[in-house]
Amino acid sequence: MEKILVIGAAGQIGSELTLALRKVYGDQNVFATDIKDAQSDIKKSGPFQLLDVMDDKRLIHFVIRYKITQIYLLAAVLSGNAERLPLQAWDINMRSLLNILDLAREVGIKKVFWPSSIAVFGLTTPKVDTPQLTIMEPNTVYGISKLAGERWCEYYSNKYKLDIRSIRYPGLISYKTEAGGGTTDYAVEIFEEAVETGKYECFLKPDTKLPMMFMPDAIRGTIELMEADSSKLSIRSSYNLSGISFDPKGLAEEIKKIIPDFEITYKPDFRQSIADSWPQSIDDSVARKDWNWKHEYDLEKMSKIMLRETKKKSGKK
Repeated sequence: MEKILVIGAAGQIGSELTLALRKVYGDQNVFATDIKDAQSDIKKSGPFQLLDVMDDKRLIHFVIRYKITQIYLLAAVLSGNAERLPLQAWDINMRSLLNILDLAREVGIKKVFWPSSIAVFGLTTPKVDTPQLTIMEPNTVYGISKLAGERWCEYYSNKYKLDIRSIRYPGLISYKTEAGGGTTDYAVEIFEEAVETGKYECFLKPDTKLPMMFMPDAIRGTIELMEADSSKLSIRSSYNLSGISFDPKGLAEEIKKIIPDFEITYKPDFRQSIADSWPQSIDDSVARKDWNWKHEYDLEKMSKIMLRETKKKSGKK
């Protein structure tokens, strides 16, 4: 029986991935950990413990004690916050990964999942249908750390034969958890403000097109990759993954179909230069070929669900 450790289980991805993994592997076989308290559904449905991935001694003790076979490392400082605290972000993002890779090598972890990001690309990267293998010159702390992480994952995979799997996530959209300091977080905040106030001031320009994905697709894609036959995987750095691409203006127009009086204004901040360095759309044909990846949600379907569930969450009809 697999014993799975999720590090960063209280975050945007971790909170939903933990529950999905428990449905697959059983509640008591998925150990949720974070440096902060988790949501009630995480703590009620299975084991949860406060744990700092930077504490390598306590981490290895935990892994051995609970006979962990798979690790999902989701702890990270995201793009917007990383620009405010560059050295701290680099230290956390890099040291946490290296702690896990070394631990996996020492104790024989069967599989490791680590998320990369479209932030690995840069101004010189082709922006439309960005290929799996292409120019990668990130100009943000977050992107630099993710690109370095990809190289470390491939290095440990080749040198130590570790089974490490990774996805370059686009911007992720979810109604279940708060935005976490990322450049694409406007696409979560806009639904909350549309419901609460009927207006939103966007920190990106109206025509800033970026790759996005509804969280259910991201969770399903992650589990599908981890369950895929290892012999069929050709990428050991990180897979491109695509869902939908849109800009703030297009998203606002979709919201107006349901909330006609919704108003959006624009006041770009430092995150605009980050977004300008990222792709507009992603070519994920390698993931589709290797493990039959296919996204389910388009902009219209995602927007309807986001507004419906955000209204429920706020208590509004």
